Amino acid sequence: MKQATKFIHAGVEPDPSTGAIMTPIYQTSTFVQEGPAQHKGYEYARSQNPTRTALEKAYAAIENGKFGLAFSSGVAATDAVIKLLQPGDEIIAASDMYGGTYRLFTKIFEKFGLKFHYVDMQDAKNIEPLINSNTKLIWAETPTNPLMNIVDIAAVSAIAKKHSQILVCVDNTFATPYLQNPLDLGADIVMHSATKYLGGHSDIIQGCLMMNDAGLREKLYFIQKSTGAVPGPMDCFLALRGIKTLHVRMQRHCENGEKIANYLKSNTKVGRVYWCGFSDHPGYETAKKQMRGFGGMMSFTLKDDNVETAKKFLSSTKLFALAESLGGVESLVNHPASMTHASIPREERIKNGLTDSLIRLSVGIEDADDLIEDLQQAIG
Repeated sequence: MKQATKFIHAGVEPDPSTGAIMTPIYQTSTFVQEGPAQHKGYEYARSQNPTRTALEKAYAAIENGKFGLAFSSGVAATDAVIKLLQPGDEIIAASDMYGGTYRLFTKIFEKFGLKFHYVDMQDAKNIEPLINSNTKLIWAETPTNPLMNIVDIAAVSAIAKKHSQILVCVDNTFATPYLQNPLDLGADIVMHSATKYLGGHSDIIQGCLMMNDAGLREKLYFIQKSTGAVPGPMDCFLALRGIKTLHVRMQRHCENGEKIANYLKSNTKVGRVYWCGFSDHPGYETAKKQMRGFGGMMSFTLKDDNVETAKKFLSSTKLFALAESLGGVESLVNHPASMTHASIPREERIKNGLTDSLIRLSVGIEDADDLIEDLQQAIG
């Protein structure tokens, strides 16, 4: 089945009782049983809900996986993956990643005896010296947030496969299944903050995991059910709706992203532009190999590279709304140092290239000329 068809029909069947083409919102906390343990597949909505079941089938399908699990947020999905591990286990993670993931690793899980190693994953060979018998997980993110670095998923997965105990989980939020499918490249688990592109309309908080291994699915389902970080049926309904238009939205995100990135690169008042679609980007060849396009996420600095100039720009845009998050139909602008990545110590951020003056854009699906005009007037 072609991608466009899959996104529209994945996980969705007409309601058997009414024929409704859209999956109903099963707004219920429990299900009546004919007798003890005699039910129709549903007992209690934390364990399972028909609306969530349809969504989880859709999540699996769009990532070419066998199984999908929905969570109450992207961080909750990440949390479930780390709960597969035991005290003393070690995790290798990219030094450039979403600040909320870094906060979860360092402020929550380090206290429970897990050890995290942070490495530049732009060269997969940097991973191997850190592997030992305690290494149980490689956590990758590509393109990375916010510097748009590219990780070679196939190369990382090949390294992990030399060691049977190591799982590879890829945060695929920026690329989406429209552009990239990590399971096809050897990853064991794919994670998304479905709040972003999968939902696509800035109206839900949700996360998801996709995988092929049945045993791994059962372990993660047990964690999902036992810890209770599950989305409600309304949010599942909205995520199902969002997936139906993912392909057409991503087409426009990519088209607009290319136009905006090239505009910024040509602007004499702009310093460096971070977008993986430029042929001089260090990860361009890898991105071209494993992605079907380059997306609508990018970051940049102004030529007058100081915080005050950046803040003036951030408060001057009209169409680009200054806000957390990304991936909605509307364009957003973000200051990573004080917003999405504020939990990372400044010295760590600076060391990895995330300066105080970096600006991140989530390019929406408005008319690109209007967006360029807005950037032009804000840059001055």
